[in-house]
Amino acid sequence: MFAGCFGSMQSIGAVSRLAANYRRLVIVDGWLDTKSDPGFHAAAVFVKSLEEAAEELGLQPDDRCYRANFSINYRALFQDASRQYRVDILEASLEQTPVIWVNGDKFEFTAEAMTRAETLKQCWTNVTDSLQNWNQSRTRRATLRRALAALDTAWASFEQKYITELIDIEARPRALLRTAIEQEQKLKDLETTHGHPKVANIPEYMDTQRSLVQNISHLNSVANIRRKGRNDLSVEILWAAMKTIQTCEEAEKNGESTEKLSAARCLSDDVVNSFLAMRNYFREASKCLQRVDPQLSHNVGLVKRLVDWEEAWEVGKHYVQKEMILNGICDFVAEIRQAQLISPELKGMCEDCDVMLFMVLPRILWLRGLAKPAVHLHLFESLLPHRFTGAQEASKDSQEQWPCDSKLTVLFEQFHTVRDLLASNWRSADRISEFSAWEVLVKRVVLGSESKSREEVYGTLSPSIRGQAEQAVERFMNELEVWSIEIQRNCPEDWNVFTSIIAQCLSGGSSKDLNMSTFQV
Repeated sequence: MFAGCFGSMQSIGAVSRLAANYRRLVIVDGWLDTKSDPGFHAAAVFVKSLEEAAEELGLQPDDRCYRANFSINYRALFQDASRQYRVDILEASLEQTPVIWVNGDKFEFTAEAMTRAETLKQCWTNVTDSLQNWNQSRTRRATLRRALAALDTAWASFEQKYITELIDIEARPRALLRTAIEQEQKLKDLETTHGHPKVANIPEYMDTQRSLVQNISHLNSVANIRRKGRNDLSVEILWAAMKTIQTCEEAEKNGESTEKLSAARCLSDDVVNSFLAMRNYFREASKCLQRVDPQLSHNVGLVKRLVDWEEAWEVGKHYVQKEMILNGICDFVAEIRQAQLISPELKGMCEDCDVMLFMVLPRILWLRGLAKPAVHLHLFESLLPHRFTGAQEASKDSQEQWPCDSKLTVLFEQFHTVRDLLASNWRSADRISEFSAWEVLVKRVVLGSESKSREEVYGTLSPSIRGQAEQAVERFMNELEVWSIEIQRNCPEDWNVFTSIIAQCLSGGSSKDLNMSTFQV
């Protein structure tokens, strides 16, 4: 009876190899090890020898026509109707984990899938039991043949159910992208129909923008593992950036100086361009959606775009969307450019991103805040909130100080005393004397207190007041240094973000790679 199917040299050799490979399986604490590299390799060799043994024994594979209904990714793994036993299918049946987590969401396999897994596990046990202390007796061979046939039927049954449910689970994360793709296409259609800038004020367009941004925020919360994964960045940030850009363009058309608006334009461009980069990603992803890994954080191109988007929009939320803080940044950047003319050494620091620059920046910021308190009130409140009483807001450039605590009030008094003393050196219009006094202070914060710099800093002062003025400035600078350290250390993360955007605004470009000519899933 078994001469044709179990008596040939080929079949005997195949079963002998199967038994030998069974003995090479890695067993840890009574469980088959498929996690380690040696364990996985031994299991892969064994399931391959299962296929070969079944073939040599003349066992017909169970029907696997269901594979035609698999998604393109799984059809690439299972290219025909042969057995194609895989270790991951075996692993799933042995572990019988009823839950899988994808993008932080919990998915459960059905009871039917778990029942089929248990059936396959039992059939696997029957095969391995048959191979223990293997010999070529007729009874052993018949038992093994039946066990292999049952294993194949159970394997196909579980594979069909398991992969089908995996496909359904994996489709849900892709649905997030599919929705974003549809929203992006709707924006594009509306832009084609109505044109810019008219389309921006159409309610349907604004609603679609809002929906797309909400979808991007959701994607960011589940896929952006390189940053915070924020989901609270709203479309109002985009609208604030677009409004700022429009203001800059109108000023330019009217022939107005855009020097003070350059920082606002730089930060707003980042917000808009990172959004356009996300839209471009959705357009390209629509052509290859099946290539998108359902574990969204594994898609390098998507994560990179989300990192740039979150970074730009986080800055937009804290600085672009808050007009008064943005005004302070614009004034500060413009003042640094003026200070570069007063002290060319500062320009070199900025161009080289010298470490000294990051010691000088807080000093200049304090000088500007003390000189223009109304312009910088909201910026300083954001960096040192505990120093402000919140009793009232400064509203005019002529206001001399902020609603702040007593220590900061003393600093204001020291500043005005020193500035008035320096201004008294020049018997001319107040504007000229104030600017000349300002030059002395700027040179001092840039060049420091070294003796070789003293002449350049104080050389324009008349001998009659130089000694008194120099002592007063140095005392003030010692006090200013304490405040410079406090503003850096109060919240280092906020200060680092602030200095990075100042450096970006001074360079006039974006720190992000928003190149949309190349696409990566």
